Amino acid sequence: MISVNNLNKSFNGKIVLSDVSVTFEPGQTNLIIGRSGSGKTVLLKSIIGLHEIDSGEIWYGDTMFNELDFAGKKKIRSEMGMLFQGSALFDSLNVEQNVLFPLDMFTDKTDEEKLDRVNFCLNRVNIINANKLFPSELSGGMKKRVGIARAIALNPKYLFCDEPNSGLDPLTAILIDELIKELTEEYQTTTIVNTHDMNSVMEIGEKIVFISDGKICWEGSKHDILYSDNETLNAFVFANSLAKQLRNEKKQS
Repeated sequence: MISVNNLNKSFNGKIVLSDVSVTFEPGQTNLIIGRSGSGKTVLLKSIIGLHEIDSGEIWYGDTMFNELDFAGKKKIRSEMGMLFQGSALFDSLNVEQNVLFPLDMFTDKTDEEKLDRVNFCLNRVNIINANKLFPSELSGGMKKRVGIARAIALNPKYLFCDEPNSGLDPLTAILIDELIKELTEEYQTTTIVNTHDMNSVMEIGEKIVFISDGKICWEGSKHDILYSDNETLNAFVFANSLAKQLRNEKKQS
């Protein structure tokens, strides 16, 4: 479980997050949604420690993450998996070496044990016979799956995904969503996904947190979102869905 209590974050005097409090449970897909510039990416980066917060608390289980020293944070980070927007694979490393990277950094396993884990993770995301391929030789969907394989290499307790469907066609995006949900349930991870994709919200949104102007304006499930009377949320959902509809109609015309 991850808990955020009264979190505040600003940049150069501009408030980006204001008094944010939220809890993310293990074994379910927790989605953070909101317009560009709403603060959702800053929240995710604050939770994983890429941003130092101004005030508040970030708890991983019964450990306050933001008060730990470097060694303490490194231990928690060894329990994290991260799927970055665009996958963020190392171009100079092949598929096998990319997935191997966190194992080299955080474990003292033997080379044979690490390779076994790499192959297990690649098989789990249905990447077969691609160990020696480089990112430039992969499709967008394959890059995402390799990114997920790397994210689960350490068998993490916490899984973070930043816009996992960015740049993917609708069918591949659905497959990536299903994979994230399957892995969350299989490993009982605390999974947090940043997304603006309403298809993802309706497919895998077990808990949805809507952020607007740096504040949490609404929380609920994918079922609750259909019946919300929150005007700010409804405006976001409608605009998002309408934009997709208009794009699809333009492609078909």
